[in-house]
Amino acid sequence: MNFSQELETLIRARYPILYLVTNEELRVQNLVVEIARQRQKKVYEWSCSTGMVPAGTSIQSQKSRTSATREPIAALDHVIEQVEPAIFIFKDFHPFLGKNNYAVIRKLKEIALHLKNSYKTILLVSPVFEIPAELEKEITVLNFPLPARDELSALLDKISSEITTHRQVRIELDEAGRERLLQASLGLTLAEAENVFAKIIVKYNRLSGTDVNEVLEEKQQIIRKNGLLEYYSTSENFGNVGGLAVLKDWLNKRAVAFTEEARNFGLPAPKGILLLGVQGCGKSLCAKAVATQWQLPLLRFDMGRMFGSFVGSSEENVRRAIAVAESVAPAVLWVDEIEKAFAGSQGSGLTDGGTTSRVFGTFLTWLSEKTAPVFVVATANDISQLPPELLRKGRLDEIFFVDLPSRPERAEIFRIHIAKRGRAVADFDIESLADASPNFSGAEIEEAINSALYDAFAASTDLNSYLLMNALAQTVPLAKTMAEKITQLRTWAEGRARNASVTREFGEMAGSEAAQA
Repeated sequence: MNFSQELETLIRARYPILYLVTNEELRVQNLVVEIARQRQKKVYEWSCSTGMVPAGTSIQSQKSRTSATREPIAALDHVIEQVEPAIFIFKDFHPFLGKNNYAVIRKLKEIALHLKNSYKTILLVSPVFEIPAELEKEITVLNFPLPARDELSALLDKISSEITTHRQVRIELDEAGRERLLQASLGLTLAEAENVFAKIIVKYNRLSGTDVNEVLEEKQQIIRKNGLLEYYSTSENFGNVGGLAVLKDWLNKRAVAFTEEARNFGLPAPKGILLLGVQGCGKSLCAKAVATQWQLPLLRFDMGRMFGSFVGSSEENVRRAIAVAESVAPAVLWVDEIEKAFAGSQGSGLTDGGTTSRVFGTFLTWLSEKTAPVFVVATANDISQLPPELLRKGRLDEIFFVDLPSRPERAEIFRIHIAKRGRAVADFDIESLADASPNFSGAEIEEAINSALYDAFAASTDLNSYLLMNALAQTVPLAKTMAEKITQLRTWAEGRARNASVTREFGEMAGSEAAQA
């Protein structure tokens, strides 16, 4: 049963008061008007500025307005006085449901009893969910869904047909381009989608599937207004990630998982991955690159923003952040250094009154049960602080271990960073540089190149292999400083996590199991 059918069923079943949580008043009104037309009912709308008027009355019209019904109690009296079957849409009624509005709350409760024996229904439409205890048994709460793909497709068709008369505006929408544009628009309200399509037309004099970034900018506005998540703008791609061939191949195969074709094939949307490994080896870089590769917004989940000073506020902040991530889905949610966010969750009751434990539980429950296409990329450096519940299969698709780069991977990293700094890779002895940097992480190689650039600038010369060799010789890698911890990390990951760089063949797996037996 879709939402329209569910709403109609509740109206026909004489549910007295329905509470629709949404910002899309116009979409709700259009749906209700259509249901009322089929059921031969009238529709009235109310707001504190217009009072009770027939649905669709323009804001300029004064003929149908009754100023007395601007007061909520007078408006509710009007509901009782109405004899004919009708649906009453009350917009932004939540301020009148606060604790001090005893008269309004009582009136609404009395009306609920009256409506059960009539063909009238009250719809409270508000973006804020607020119900007093007195009305909990009288109100049915519904979350009004965001536009589905077919609604966005209909909007796109409507806009395309309207602009065909304008010769200066080009429509460049093939099937693939149309799919990209609709896919990016999922998570927007119908008004937001219409605005961004109009923006593309005005800005480029065309409507094209290549302008997906404009849609992502519209989603960025939604993130900024909330304040709990950080919209992370990035231009990184897999071309800037050295090595990690297995991880990149795994992610590339799932790049099309959010398309209509993938859904028809039966592919589920990927849930997420945990990237575990040595610091500076490209875990965060991969999180940024996958968002660019998949053309999805990248949202950074900062646990520090979640913890509030009031009891229960931290859990509510997590729920709100998750709701925002789902509202702009499909999206990539990046949780950096997740072990620090949930460190101490086991003994949370003795340190912070159980707040960390409850926040962790809220996040874990969402990971297990989420249906929205939000792909989680969690990174971790210290496995000793990882709660075991996080590692269970089903919450995330895969756990990848990101080790220090091998010699071929170090050579690739040198090529990437030298090219990024505008130098010709052919002018450098890449093989010797790779040999001179055993156990260096990607971040340490990049820092050595930066150090050599400073030396070259100070000496009024250009970057060369000699300066790079000198910078490498002066660097003590983390693998040497923290050798014991890295060895422990590698030992733990063996057999527990999938190597991000090395493919494990079937024969090797069978041989390993035989050896263990």
